[in-house]
Amino acid sequence: MKILAIEFSSEQRSVAVLVDGRVLGVATESSTRATPAIGLAGRALTEAGLEREEIECLAIGLGPGSYTGIRSAIALAQGWQLASSPNGVKLLGLSSAACLAEEAQARGWFGAVNVIIDAQRNEFYLAGYEVGPGGCKEVQPLKLAGFEEARARSAAGAMMVGPEANRWFEAGRKLFPGAAMLGSLAVGCPDFVSGEKLEPIYLRETNFVKAAKPQRGTDASGAHEKK
Repeated sequence: MKILAIEFSSEQRSVAVLVDGRVLGVATESSTRATPAIGLAGRALTEAGLEREEIECLAIGLGPGSYTGIRSAIALAQGWQLASSPNGVKLLGLSSAACLAEEAQARGWFGAVNVIIDAQRNEFYLAGYEVGPGGCKEVQPLKLAGFEEARARSAAGAMMVGPEANRWFEAGRKLFPGAAMLGSLAVGCPDFVSGEKLEPIYLRETNFVKAAKPQRGTDASGAHEKK
């Protein structure tokens, strides 16, 4: 299968093209650069020697991480699927945290590994894995956690890895999820979805506060109505 993988959940954005599990093209850049998502995909396709129409599956990193980056990747996937109708390219949404654990495994970082990602509001996205030569096993599911819990895991001997792990922990290892690894996770995965089913991994409940209705005698701006 010809897969184009898009991983935009961190400050290092990447796109990779895989054919039957082999990585043929990769494009990577900082999220501060101005290259549009489709331009980055074009660079990876050119390196792989493929045209857009040849891609059979898009694999998207759903985070957690940069909400803006993930939304950008999802929008590209949704537009690509619409443009490829009537047959339509297949879509897969995958965890960027699981991708990070696989990146650690590929580097030979074995043992108790905790993936840690900034969740803002003095919280982290935290997931624990047992990583060995044979692969990764999730032992502590992804959750929102405070610094004290993350520090306790580190103190217990777990390796802390993630895009900013070295910012919070002296022994933390900076690691980005990569599109090439994401594409490898997509190989053989049957969990295809339609574009509208792709959503960022976001563990907080969405809360909306309704604006109060204007009181009688005032307009919507709060100014008094003229009698």
